[in-house]
Amino acid sequence: MKRSRTRRNMIVAVDGTSIKKGIVLSFITLLVIFLLSGFLTSLKPEYRLTSSSINDLTKTIDSEAFLQLLGAENRYFVSALPPEKTEPIKLSTIMFKVATSINPDDPRSLLGRELPGFSLYDSEIVVAGDGTNYTNMPYESPPPTEVLEQEREASIDKNEVVNAEDDEPKTPPSLTTGDKKVVYIYNTHNTESYLPLLEGETDPDRAIHSKANVTIVSELLGKALEEKGIGAQVDSTDIQANLKQKGWNYAKSYAASRPIVESAMANNRELNYLIDIHRDAQRKGVTTISINNKSYAKLAFVVGRDNPSAEKNEKVANELHELLQKKYPGLSRGIFKQGGKGNNGVYNQDLSGNAMLIEFGGVDNNLEELKNTVAAVADVFSEYYWQAEKVNGTGTAE
Repeated sequence: MKRSRTRRNMIVAVDGTSIKKGIVLSFITLLVIFLLSGFLTSLKPEYRLTSSSINDLTKTIDSEAFLQLLGAENRYFVSALPPEKTEPIKLSTIMFKVATSINPDDPRSLLGRELPGFSLYDSEIVVAGDGTNYTNMPYESPPPTEVLEQEREASIDKNEVVNAEDDEPKTPPSLTTGDKKVVYIYNTHNTESYLPLLEGETDPDRAIHSKANVTIVSELLGKALEEKGIGAQVDSTDIQANLKQKGWNYAKSYAASRPIVESAMANNRELNYLIDIHRDAQRKGVTTISINNKSYAKLAFVVGRDNPSAEKNEKVANELHELLQKKYPGLSRGIFKQGGKGNNGVYNQDLSGNAMLIEFGGVDNNLEELKNTVAAVADVFSEYYWQAEKVNGTGTAE
């Protein structure tokens, strides 16, 4: 019996037109990629797409929006949101912020580019203290030239204030740094003064003096920290006089103070905290608070956002702000980031992760208010310092 085998052949029809289209499309895609790559790499550095430029595009998006975007894929991220933050995100709003860098909730994002000089006040509120908003943020403006060149009468004597004997007995600190100086206090704008310290002066733009000025606050804070067992080195360099000798303008104040701070750190490796004390230009209603029937000059922490230590500086400022809120509610106006065009943005804070710029009160605060605030800062800082030493396991003398 013969078996016949039948072969079945499969015929595949290939459309030559589709292959040609695929090849052409691939070629065009590669060509576009090469052209785009060449265009991006040929741009000037300031126009190239970098991680920082992407950060600038997305920094207007709040953290809740990012968490909700991540939560679309993993519900675990949504659980991190507080119950009241359950409103769905609006992609149209996010895309508008990213594309235009304009935040509808903050008119400054538009006005800052349209009004000359407005961007100088384009600070960011990191943590808002009680009553703090974009209308009363700390700001400093250079004094008129004629004021810098003029010496006037002061209503107080700096030496008498700093070296005044306190009748109230002091309890010796239980902890001390011994002979170590661990805090460095200085004043970049050392001639900033307060109207109550200047005899007959009422013009806030003229609150400038070579002796009766913010350096009194620095001296008082240094003494207060020593009484808490924390060694402090208070610099007495007249930085504004150095500016004048070099022929530099007021904007170069931080360039003038930088080598002084660097020299101090090189000569004393124990210096761990840098505090640059300033005076704000805001008026009394913004810079004054009553706590337990005592009047205080309010504080503001300023962080330079253009320095590599900004995150660490902000962390220290935030911890001190929280301690102040617990012990002296309302004393801290909050934490502010400054930088970008028209601002220094570094403030020598890149020299240490524990660098601070603190605004002590405003032009209208008097000596008693400043003294009360100095005592409060010394109290809170000593608590923070000894807790940090305990966490770090650093040995201290008792």
